[in-house]
Parts: sequence; C-alpha cells; structure tokens
Amino acid sequence: MKRAVPYLVTLWLLWLGGGASTAHQERPNIVIIVADDLGWNDVSFHGSNQIPTPNIDALAYDGIILNRHYVPPLCTPSRASLMTGKHPMNIGMQDHVIISDEPWGLGLDQKLMPQYFREAGYRTHLVGKWHLGFFRRAYTPTYRGFDSHFGYLGPYIDYWDHSLQMNETSARGLDMRRNTAVNYDANGTYATDLFNDEAVRLIDSHNRSKPLFLVLTHLAPHTGNEDDPLQAPADEIAKFDYIQDPKRRTLAAMVSRIDTGVGRIYRSLERRRMLNNTIILFYADNGAPTLGIHANSGSNYPLRGQKESPWEGAVRGAALIWSRLLPRKGVVSNQWLHVSDWLPTLGHAAGIRIPPNNSPIDGQNQWSTLTSSSSGGRTVVMNNAHNEFTYSSYIKRGWKYVNGTSFKGAYDRWLGQLKDGEQISHEDYYKRLTASQSIGSSMLLTRDDVKRLRSKAMVECSNAQGTVCEPLKRPCLFNIVEDPCERNNQANAYPYILRELETDVNSYRKRSVPSRQQPSDSRADPARHNCTWTWWLEGVGTQSPTHNLQQLFSTFQSFMEYFMALFAKVEAKLLAKVHGGKI
Repeated sequence: MKRAVPYLVTLWLLWLGGGASTAHQERPNIVIIVADDLGWNDVSFHGSNQIPTPNIDALAYDGIILNRHYVPPLCTPSRASLMTGKHPMNIGMQDHVIISDEPWGLGLDQKLMPQYFREAGYRTHLVGKWHLGFFRRAYTPTYRGFDSHFGYLGPYIDYWDHSLQMNETSARGLDMRRNTAVNYDANGTYATDLFNDEAVRLIDSHNRSKPLFLVLTHLAPHTGNEDDPLQAPADEIAKFDYIQDPKRRTLAAMVSRIDTGVGRIYRSLERRRMLNNTIILFYADNGAPTLGIHANSGSNYPLRGQKESPWEGAVRGAALIWSRLLPRKGVVSNQWLHVSDWLPTLGHAAGIRIPPNNSPIDGQNQWSTLTSSSSGGRTVVMNNAHNEFTYSSYIKRGWKYVNGTSFKGAYDRWLGQLKDGEQISHEDYYKRLTASQSIGSSMLLTRDDVKRLRSKAMVECSNAQGTVCEPLKRPCLFNIVEDPCERNNQANAYPYILRELETDVNSYRKRSVPSRQQPSDSRADPARHNCTWTWWLEGVGTQSPTHNLQQLFSTFQSFMEYFMALFAKVEAKLLAKVHGGKI
C-alpha cells in the first residue's frame, strides 16, 4: 500500500497537468432546455393564466424574455440550426423532418456545438430527443460530440413505453437509449419525468473542475403515437379541471411537467453552487400544431398560423435566457435573434472561437445584444424558402415577405384563441410564482415587476382585417413590427420593398444546398431488429479518424474521473489508518 500511494499521486498530478489546458473554471456552465411544439401562448409569461408555468416564468422575469426569437418551422431543421450555427438551407436540412426509416441525417462534414465545447474542456451531455439521423451509428449523439446521451433518436415516442410506430413499418419499435445501448429499464416511467431526472442526476454528479454543457430536448408537448397522442399523469391532468377541452387539459399537464423540471434543474445547480456561473437558455423548437398532423391543441394566438407554415405562429417561438453573468435582467428584448445564433453567442460567452459564417442568414454572435439594449444585432431573418412545398418566409429590417403556404392554406388562420374563464386568477398566479416550491421565491419578484414584464411580453393586435393576403395567388408583405399578427398585406402600397425582399429570397434559394432527404428504406423496420429502432446500415462507410480520437479521449476522461473518485476514497482510508497508528 505504501508503494501504491506515490504511484497514485503521480497519476493524479499527470491528470491535473494534462487537463490544465482545457479545464477552465471561469468558463460558464451552459444549460439549454428545448420544448417540442410548444406554442407562443402555452407559457404564462406571455400573459395567459390558463397554463401557469411559474418556474419558467421566474427565469423569464429575472432574466431576458426574448420576444423576437426565430426558429425554423419544423423539428429537424430547428435542431440542425442549433447544433451547427448555420441556416438549414445552407446545410441541406431545410425541407423535411427525418422519418425514422429514412437513411439520412445531419452531414458528418458539419462540426457541431458539443464538439466545440468538448474541445474547450466541457463535459457534454444530451438528454432527450436527437432527431438528426441514426441510420448509421456515426450519426448518433455520442459520435457527434456528446460525452453521453440518454433519450431517443427519432421524432417522437410513446410517453410511457417509449416505442415509436411509423405508418410505413410493420412493427412498433422501442426507441430509448443510454449512449448507444438500448435501454429497457425506463419502460413505464413518464418520459418528461425520466428526462428531468437524468438532467438533475448529471448536474448532481458533475465534476466541478470542468464546465458543464447540458442540452435537454424534451419530447413534450409533442404528441406521441397516433393511437394515443396526448399523454400525461392523471394527477397532473386533474390540476387543470377548469379547462373544458380534454385535449387542451392534457397539453396543460404536459407543459406543467416541463415547468416542474425547470425548477428541479435550477435547484440542483443551486445546490451544487453552480448558479453564479451558469447560463440557462429555454426555448420552443417551433410553434405548436393546433390542428392537423400531430395536433396537440397548442396555442400560438394571437400570432397567425401554426407549425410547418410561413407564419409567425410557426417561426416566432417562446424563449428566454437567464444568467447572473448578464448585466441585464428583468427586461423584454425585441431584438431579432435566430436559433442559429446560439452557437457563436454561447461560444463567445465561453471564450471559444467559432469561425464566422459567410452568409448573413447564418448564426451571428449576439452576446452584445444580450448585454446591451443599444446593440444592433441582426436585421435579416430567413425563416425558410421551401422548395418542395413552395413557400417562402423572410424578414428584413422589420418587413416580412410571404409567398405561398402549406397544406393549401388550411391552417393560415389565427388559431388557438383561449376561452374566457378557463384560467386561474391573477392572485393565484402570483402566489404560484412566489410559492416556496417555485424558484421565483428566491428572486424577489414584485407584483409590479411581473405585471410590467408580462404587459411588455404580450403581443396584442387589432382584430380588424386590413388588406387580405392570398399567398397562393401572389406574394404578401407585412410590417411585422407594427403588425405582428400579419393581418394587413402591404404589398400594393410598397412594391419596391416587396421586390427587394423577393430578390433576396431568390438569391438565398439559388445558393442553398440541395435537401439531404432520402426515401424510406424497408431495412429499417423494427421487425428486423428485435423490435427496436437502430442503425441499419452499419459497416457502410466509416467515421473520421478525428472522431475516433475524440471518442478515445472522452473515454479516457471518464476513466480518470472515476479513478480519481476511487483514489480519494482509498487515500481517505489510508490516512485514517496512519492517524490511527495502524501503519
């Protein structure tokens, strides 16, 4: 034992020295929480008391409400943009979501957000949804920069048994993984609770000598399988008995469970004394689908339209950022942001150099925008120039161009208006916000502050209809600052602005990368793979040597962290024996 101690100490010192170049305690911890198909009006910080979200709201009121946060109108493009810092049009991810039996994914030539952060010494974790391809193992999260992944690989799953049934396949398949291994043990646990538990576990066990990069991408409130689309625990649903529509009532329970998790994550960071050096970003990946495919009864009202469309209800998402590192707090920002901005912005906050992109529709460093209300930020937001469904949606200097639409215009209305009386009182709302179990209890939020911020965060529009927009017949133009609900088409009044924006859109479309989408492959059928969804083209193509080295280094890091914890226990026992006179 005496000879072993110097050897262990030497290894310990070598580990500390080897990691000194990448372990920076000054680097902030990054926690990103993404809600799937969450509507603008499905969080209460935008003014509605129907679905109270006290923990999410507390972060919003004590941080920055991002009232012009833009996202692509679909799941896969939105996630691709976050991970690459690029617009989906520029990486071939613009037109479709990945169906689980389709052999395509986010290109391996793209360097992803977790890779940048891991190279800078971060421990990188993904919890929940991936949806960026898994037809080959090399496309899965732990091969793309994440040290760990606990969650599912495809578009959605059942909330309880975690299976996915695609119409195109014969079998229902389990889609739940811990890293690359199929996870059977989680069966029967509600997915939102499962992912919240995992996020808290990762924070509680995190080695604070390294910064944390944690991405939690919820299933909720996206629908599950078609045979049982809206699912939540019965006790949670019962809390919303004042909502008459049973679908909307279940959605409220699904959102509430996300909110509970936000509170638990905050308290875990607080318990580990990590809050002072943490940035928390919460946002919706796209708008809610009130009606139609995967409808969840979400509300984007008073914004127009819904998910998978050119309208604000699809692309202007609920979002906030909270951090004690930001000098601004308790404000509503109306500066333009796009989800692609988060890679260069959070990279800047972490002292990581992210190479600039050449396209003005790609990600821009918005840290100065977050720290100062006078900073200009971006002036252009490309929502999409959709090739297959022939719709375009583009914003420049406050003007929005819309040409074409989806589903033949069936969902182009102002959907999801809430009924009077189906909400809690303002008094009850404030009590929940500041209750001891809510994180708002530690933020000294006053009624006046809350009232002021909610008022500024609300979007209010006249119901009066201006000049009608018929996007399937001709392009439309909106002053989106003065008319955020897209009710008054000004194409005839400002034809020169319409032409300028149309020229931009055509230019971006011509320079875009062809879609990576591939047709379905019957070899993906879970019936062929023990009723699980898994990679089915393994061995066709290889991963890059750089990735192999990253995986090896990550494994070594995990081993050394385990070894150091074990060494600390051995050392403590040894010292106890020495002081006890037994050696």
